[in-house]
Amino acid sequence: MEIKAEEYTIQYIAETGEINCQGSLLLSGTEEYAPILNLMLEAAEEQAEHLTLKVTELEFLNSSGINTMTKFVINVRNRKSLALTVVGLDGTPWQVRLLKNLQRLMPSLQLQMQ
Repeated sequence: MEIKAEEYTIQYIAETGEINCQGSLLLSGTEEYAPILNLMLEAAEEQAEHLTLKVTELEFLNSSGINTMTKFVINVRNRKSLALTVVGLDGTPWQVRLLKNLQRLMPSLQLQMQ
């Protein structure tokens, strides 16, 4: 599954259980982020044990995107049977803040900073 636009690409690779986010997500509001959230939730439903969300190639994420990521993590947390790993860049301050906040929402979330 893939959502591709001029500014960003969101790709779910079922074989590896990875969601890769690339580019800049500057969509306005939850309605525009709905297809991305749906892709992420479908990936979570397909994966029985483990899912990895990679944001290392995501250059920017606005507040609506942060809200979308938060909804996704809460959904995964409520599943209880699915382990989630999030991979980000240690040198990108907004990623460090966001991912640590997501880990507060889901303490079992495994955070990998590169």
